[in-house]
Amino acid sequence: MKRLIIIVTMTFLLCASVVYAGSTGSEKLKKSSSSTANECFEGFSRAMFSFNQAVDTAVFEPIAKGYRVLPMVFRNGTSNVMGNISNLLTIPNNILQGDFAEAGNTVARLAINTTVGILGFFDPAEKMGFPKKDKEDYGQTLGVWGAGSGCYFVLPILGPTTVRDFTGTVANLWGDPWYNMTTASDPIIADGMFTESDYYITKGTDAIDFRAKNIESFDNIERNSIDLYASIKSFYLQNRNKKISNSDKIVETQDESDWEEIDTK
Repeated sequence: MKRLIIIVTMTFLLCASVVYAGSTGSEKLKKSSSSTANECFEGFSRAMFSFNQAVDTAVFEPIAKGYRVLPMVFRNGTSNVMGNISNLLTIPNNILQGDFAEAGNTVARLAINTTVGILGFFDPAEKMGFPKKDKEDYGQTLGVWGAGSGCYFVLPILGPTTVRDFTGTVANLWGDPWYNMTTASDPIIADGMFTESDYYITKGTDAIDFRAKNIESFDNIERNSIDLYASIKSFYLQNRNKKISNSDKIVETQDESDWEEIDTK
């Protein structure tokens, strides 16, 4: 039943992508960032944005502040572990994007940090000449293949997304090795090693780690934005375009120091 629901959802999203992405066209990837996308459900999105802000204020921000009390070595190690797990998703997307050199770099980082780096808590791969690169996902791969972003909307808890990026998120249910290792009913590689809760624990930990790194950045955006919803939308779309085009250019509408941590995620 779950897979049936997923298939129906993906079919709807792909159809919606044809309808809405047509108005923006198949965006030609370039070094300059873009901050435009159709608002298909602005009323709903603004309501969800307000809901997410309330949840963040009540739940995520307090937890993130508590997390920051922990020793820096523990926080750095946790961030490294989350990054190491994300390599499992980055590798197939490197390959699908035709970036075989980056795929090799990511495979080496995963192998070295999982073993010598003790499950990724440390990052010896960096010192061995395998630099850390941005995460890759199926939404980025669809963008590299020429798919338009489609309409922009905001989901409860998950936050900003587009038709293309959400389609990529749904694709993770088949194409993310970590998801399949932890949730498969008949696992092959990791039989008995992981449970479904491991997947959600790592996702939650990654979110808290990210929020803790960016407490000041988010506070600064909120203080300086006339329309916080519009500012977050602009940043999200520009940042996604930057990642798809593998550009090092900083988001145009914000001061670079405001995004010191956010821009590295």
